[in-house]
Amino acid sequence: MKYIPRIAEKELDELLDTFGAVLIEGPKWCGKTTTTETRAKSHLLLTDPTRDFEARMRAETDPALAISGETPRLIDEWQEVPKLWDAARFECDRRGGRPGQFIFTGSATPRDDMRPMHSGAGRFARLRMDTMTLCELGVSSGDMSLSGILSGTTYRGLMGHLDSASIADRIVRGGWPAAIDMSTHAASLMAKGYIEAVAEEDLSKVDATRRNPEKVKAVIASLGRNESTRASIKTLVADMGDSVTRQTASAYISLLERLSFVCNIPAWSPAMRSPVALREASKHHLADPSLAAAAIGATTESLLEDFKTLGLLFESLALHDLIVYARANGMQVYHYHDASDLEADAVIASPGGAWIPVEIKLGSAQLPEAEKSLLAVEKRMVSAGNRPPRAKLAIIGFGAPTYVTETGIQVAPIDVIGP
Repeated sequence: MKYIPRIAEKELDELLDTFGAVLIEGPKWCGKTTTTETRAKSHLLLTDPTRDFEARMRAETDPALAISGETPRLIDEWQEVPKLWDAARFECDRRGGRPGQFIFTGSATPRDDMRPMHSGAGRFARLRMDTMTLCELGVSSGDMSLSGILSGTTYRGLMGHLDSASIADRIVRGGWPAAIDMSTHAASLMAKGYIEAVAEEDLSKVDATRRNPEKVKAVIASLGRNESTRASIKTLVADMGDSVTRQTASAYISLLERLSFVCNIPAWSPAMRSPVALREASKHHLADPSLAAAAIGATTESLLEDFKTLGLLFESLALHDLIVYARANGMQVYHYHDASDLEADAVIASPGGAWIPVEIKLGSAQLPEAEKSLLAVEKRMVSAGNRPPRAKLAIIGFGAPTYVTETGIQVAPIDVIGP
């Protein structure tokens, strides 16, 4: 399969030019190794079974020798032999801090009893990589860029081509690089296989404690049913019929975060001169929309018979892509919800204070609701002493081209948006 360039490559190159080592984190099968191999001059693949996992045994026996090689040297799935982290940190210092020495990849954090001695501060930079966005997959034209919106550009007349059936299909397929040429059914089996692997083996490896696979699957299924909501642990436990205790559910979700299977979207807490009571619980967000679909057994056909669930998973799809596009612009995606129940599906914000509230709706018929919410959030924030937003964005699945409303809302189909 031909290699498809990834949005994260630009940031990877910048970090390699600055730091001695770069750690790329993200879910399994998202393309970390494939992308880093386009930059690496040598590699150590710790999960390679060749000659009875010889690479891993060499790394455990002599870490210094294992990391030696032409640079940048790729250390893939480094958490399998965590002592390599300290070896690379020492080597970065020994080489006088030269940049671009190592690329580490990992789909999990090491066990608590095997964590490195040193943090790697000043030597290691961290980079998050996700499954492929619609823009990377060629589904979105990317003609309306987030960077353009930030600079004040408005967009009109760009047509999307998706409909409800193709959106349902994209959700079920997900953004797995290996599934690009597969049928939708085969692609969905990848997501199901991922869930099985996490439940049966991966979660237990995080802290060397055997977990009940059925309870892990129950927690994942509940997260899938509550994707794109602010469901609390109490809500999730009730959703499971109390078959899993609150303590167990909380522990499992924490472990799923360490596997990059769950990626929390934090609550936005802007600096305000006048107080606004905020609800600061994070949103649980699965690493790929296909995981939520697989967790609840959804297919393209079943989603088309349940537009409420389709709408929630469409929001998951849009958030997945926005997170990647925001990161490419030095920003982060949050959600907003205050004590008066005023909310925004997402807020794209930078450390410098620039922000864009976002509402995500499946069809254009829901735009009046999105407009009302965006204007209310803007009014609340400005009256509280914050600067006005750079833009106000309503993302839809289908039903209208890009245009700007009389109240200044930029409307855009998801399949014209890019970084």
